Amino acid sequence: MKDFSKYRILKDERDEKIDTDSKSIAGDFVTTAVEILTIMCLIKGNSAWKGCLGVLCVSLSAELLYKYLAYKEKPYVWVGIIFGLIGAALFVWFGITG
Repeated sequence: MKDFSKYRILKDERDEKIDTDSKSIAGDFVTTAVEILTIMCLIKGNSAWKGCLGVLCVSLSAELLYKYLAYKEKPYVWVGIIFGLIGAALFVWFGITG
């Protein structure tokens, strides 16, 4: 008979911290990969750099808006909105011109 006592059913604070940290680290890796892809597209003359840069701007916007929710400091929300609009404009530009 197998011992299932080592499997935890309920998550505790440690599990939540590990989940949060793993998502944060994964997000950092994705951001780095998109930055590298953006530079590669610029060097090769591929217009996909617009979309990649749009992803980075929207990601930065989301990060700043989250910080605004936590700290309630207005500069976070204003800069977050500006980066969100820049990201949206880049997406539209990339969508129209390719």
